[in-house]
Amino acid sequence: MKNLMRLLVAVIAITLATESFAQNFGIKAGLNLSNMIAKDDNDDYSEDLKLNPGFHFGPIIEFPINDMFSFETGLLASTKGYRVSEEETYMGQTAKFEGKINLIYADIPLTAKVTFPLGGAKIYGAFGPYVGVGITGKTKAEMTVNGETETEEEAIEWGSDEEESDLKRLDYGLNIGLGLDINSFLIGASYGLGLANVSPYTEDGYTTSHRVIGVSIGYKFGGK
Repeated sequence: MKNLMRLLVAVIAITLATESFAQNFGIKAGLNLSNMIAKDDNDDYSEDLKLNPGFHFGPIIEFPINDMFSFETGLLASTKGYRVSEEETYMGQTAKFEGKINLIYADIPLTAKVTFPLGGAKIYGAFGPYVGVGITGKTKAEMTVNGETETEEEAIEWGSDEEESDLKRLDYGLNIGLGLDINSFLIGASYGLGLANVSPYTEDGYTTSHRVIGVSIGYKFGGK
């Protein structure tokens, strides 16, 4: 939480330092395809993990520095997690397991943007860190054997206790993206590389981190 406070202070400081520049407020939303990297000193367990579809949305604010460079931040509700699917047949019986972890984070991006004209539109590249805090989450598992299905759901326990907790709340990493700005309408794609180890379990060097592919649409009010 101390790291989150430092970054919030940095956002406020940058905002105050850029008061003389025009500020473009906006909103964006879109699709998330999330996954997680899970490994320890002996093995990588990520091969069986699949992309989990979700969403992101929230307000953004952009501070133009000049015609080419700008700084963007905001507060986005963003889903993360993964899903798994396994099916096996043994002695004539087919068993299928499907599970997913659905997480919702509050993410604050701190993004530098470089913009170039492209006909009547603009193309931009974006790069910068983000920090996120886990808000809520749950696991869901379904086991089907010969057509009979059992379902189980549990809420995520946030914290750092190896015995009691599922995941740590604090996440941080890097975002990289590109997109188009067409008359203040935004179309973009991004990749979020989680650098935080969000697993409280540490035996044999075990770590877990987030990966998120995002596709967004948005609008800047008062943008040019």
